[in-house]
Amino acid sequence: MIPGPRDLWRIDFSWDKVPLNLNEGLHWAVKARKTRAVVSDTRWLVRAARIPDLAGCTVQLHFEPATTRRRDTDNLVATLKPICDAIVLEGIVPDDTPVFMSKPEPIIHPPSPRPRTYPRRPLFWIEITRGLP
Repeated sequence: MIPGPRDLWRIDFSWDKVPLNLNEGLHWAVKARKTRAVVSDTRWLVRAARIPDLAGCTVQLHFEPATTRRRDTDNLVATLKPICDAIVLEGIVPDDTPVFMSKPEPIIHPPSPRPRTYPRRPLFWIEITRGLP
């Protein structure tokens, strides 16, 4: 099924770097503060997108880094988890279990040739698609 205009929502984040990374080894209080910030950002953006209640959805995290350094998609799962929790808190789906939400592995795109800004900023966005695969 190809999603129509009412079946796909793109939400762009304005983060300067990956907010949470599985390899960071942060103090629990610092990690909790960063997690709260990701949840808060996501809740505001999801609310602004006016996404209706869905019986099920797929949440795909996309990341376009500013540099060509090699990266591991597994590390982005630490950011995806609070994003999915925020979508549940906004009432889009009842829970983030596989019955209601699919969370495929994050996608890392190669840096696109766009106007150089210093420092160059990475791009983060999620796509929420109605239904499960």
